[in-house]
Amino acid sequence: MIPKTLRLVLGLLVAGAVPASAALPAGSAAPAFEAQAALAGKAFRYSLRAELRRGPVVVYFYPSAYTGGCNLQAHTFAERSADFAAAGASIVGVSLDSIARLREFSADPEFCAGKFPTASDADGSIAKSFALEVRAAEPGKLDTRGAGIVHGRAERTTFVITPDGRVHAVIGGLRPAENVAQALAVVRQLAAARS
Repeated sequence: MIPKTLRLVLGLLVAGAVPASAALPAGSAAPAFEAQAALAGKAFRYSLRAELRRGPVVVYFYPSAYTGGCNLQAHTFAERSADFAAAGASIVGVSLDSIARLREFSADPEFCAGKFPTASDADGSIAKSFALEVRAAEPGKLDTRGAGIVHGRAERTTFVITPDGRVHAVIGGLRPAENVAQALAVVRQLAAARS
């Protein structure tokens, strides 16, 4: 049994998480975006509003598919996807990658492994609607496969969105695996509050 005071401190840490520099704050209405997305190599139209009808959604922005930290984060989300589902939450990754890159990344058994969708925000408008910084492509930057990265990048930030369309928590400034662990702690807290 966790003492009441410790539970309160842990709850405050989880609810506040570690905010990203200029991200949309907790309590804000989340932009109800729609985007081309990929799941297990197949493209489809993703709707945040539709997904929220089923429960909380973890919307995680990442700089680029096939880069070190993003590979680790996608792999960790894939490994923990059953834990998120058990807490009643779904996951969607969002980046400025093209849908073609995301079709490959979403199916790659080393990364997304067909466990959750990845949405293409090619012009950065979704990231900007969440008040995230979007940087231009860096000339000569290569991914882990040796291919050029020709798209912009959004900062690594995760939002936990509740079914009422509100931002419950903002998670930024953490290493990729820690970002996933924090998101899972938040959705488990939400699940506990519902039961």
